[in-house]
Amino acid sequence: MTVWEWLWPTLTAAGFALLGFWGHALYVKMRDRAEHRAAGDLLREARRDADMVRKEAELSARDEWIRGREQIEAEMKARQQVLTAAAERLARQDERIEREEQRVAEQAHELDRRRGELDTLRAELEGQRDELSRQLAEARERLEGLAHLSAEEAREELLKRLDAELEIEHAARLRKAQEEARVTAEQKAREILTGAIQRYAADQVADVTTTAVHLPDESMKGRIIGREGRNIRALELATGVTVIIDDSPELVVLSSFDPIRREIARVVIERLMHDGRINPVLIEEMTDKVTQDVDALILQAGEEAVEALRLAPVPLEILQLLGRLKYRTSFSQNVLRHSIEAAHLAGMMASEIGLDPVIAKRAALFHDLGKAVDHEVEGRHAEIGADLLNKAGESEVVVAAVREHHDTPQPESAYAALVAAADAITAARPGARAETTGLYLKRLEDLEAIAKAEPGVVRSLAMQAGRELRVFVEPTEVDDATAIQLARRISKNIEESLDFPGQIKVTVIRETRCVEYAR
Repeated sequence: MTVWEWLWPTLTAAGFALLGFWGHALYVKMRDRAEHRAAGDLLREARRDADMVRKEAELSARDEWIRGREQIEAEMKARQQVLTAAAERLARQDERIEREEQRVAEQAHELDRRRGELDTLRAELEGQRDELSRQLAEARERLEGLAHLSAEEAREELLKRLDAELEIEHAARLRKAQEEARVTAEQKAREILTGAIQRYAADQVADVTTTAVHLPDESMKGRIIGREGRNIRALELATGVTVIIDDSPELVVLSSFDPIRREIARVVIERLMHDGRINPVLIEEMTDKVTQDVDALILQAGEEAVEALRLAPVPLEILQLLGRLKYRTSFSQNVLRHSIEAAHLAGMMASEIGLDPVIAKRAALFHDLGKAVDHEVEGRHAEIGADLLNKAGESEVVVAAVREHHDTPQPESAYAALVAAADAITAARPGARAETTGLYLKRLEDLEAIAKAEPGVVRSLAMQAGRELRVFVEPTEVDDATAIQLARRISKNIEESLDFPGQIKVTVIRETRCVEYAR
């Protein structure tokens, strides 16, 4: 074999090998270039997606910021309105206080004037007494000279006459002293009560058996009703209230005699509207959660009442019962606010008459505690409350005051009478309680009937919404002394027969009219 015979195939193979290597390298280079191009496309697409996500996030954050700012502005506006209303109330209270101070100054001036008149009258009486002594001496001399009586006989005759005159004068002075004592006692009591009421002023809001819930728009009524009424049935079943949806624009009315149930239903509806989802399952879950929240609010209301009066710690079960009074009404008067107001007044009056204001506040705050459970436990609310306080370890003085504050039995402690007075003040002032027309007219008829049952009474009139009773008597059958006894007897009968707030003034009028015609 020659050299070219084996060299040629070798070179040919080497050439093909080089050609194959170059082709493979070219293929690898083209493949890498295609992969880099694809990677670049992916990177650009990823960057576009990232830019879109970033822009969406910025838009979402901006919308959230705008909503938060609007919410904060609304809250600030509401707080500004509350502060404005509070400032107006304080201004009105300052005006009332200034008027009361002016009235007290005028009363003080009137008392000074009357004191001067009494001093003048006293001087006149002393002069009359001296003149009477002189006249008696002269009468004694004349009797001895004219009647030819002995000194002893003249003395006996004179003493008889003096006894008769002194009896008349004694009766007149006794009647005057009784009248002055009554006026003085009434004036002192009025000053104490006026001072206590001046130093404490509380707003009262009349609660009713319905609660109105405002809706954002009319379409919310259909969502509350639900398909085929499923949502409204679930709401009524879960909360125990009646949901009234009528033609009132953007308004839903909740009706129930239990104010706690109404409050739970109101909060549930507001939270459902805020959440946006309304369905039977969510209604049940929301009701359970709101019930727990309301229980916490009840406890908080009891704690706030105790803290507002600065009293010593109260057991947990008493705080819960006290907080329930926030949702309890009596004659449309909120019982918790009524109890707090009575506690303030009792404490102020206790300080004026020398009693312990802390005990008076505590007894007045708890005096209606039985109303929190009187629909669950039989008996009078005063007895129920006293038993609950006794079980909780409250002091005997407070328990007795709560038990006796309605004068059944008669109060044995000054604190019970003080609580009864504070209770009557808060209940009797105008606007504190609501009274139906039927009950009002019945009370007036009973007042007039009690007076007409007495002998010698011609006519009786109930005046000033039942705060005063005027009794007209026959002058030939009733004299002045009997008229005084008649007024006392009618007052006693009213106290024993009727339940009334505050006091009733009984005035007996005895007059004689003589009529003649000129023809």
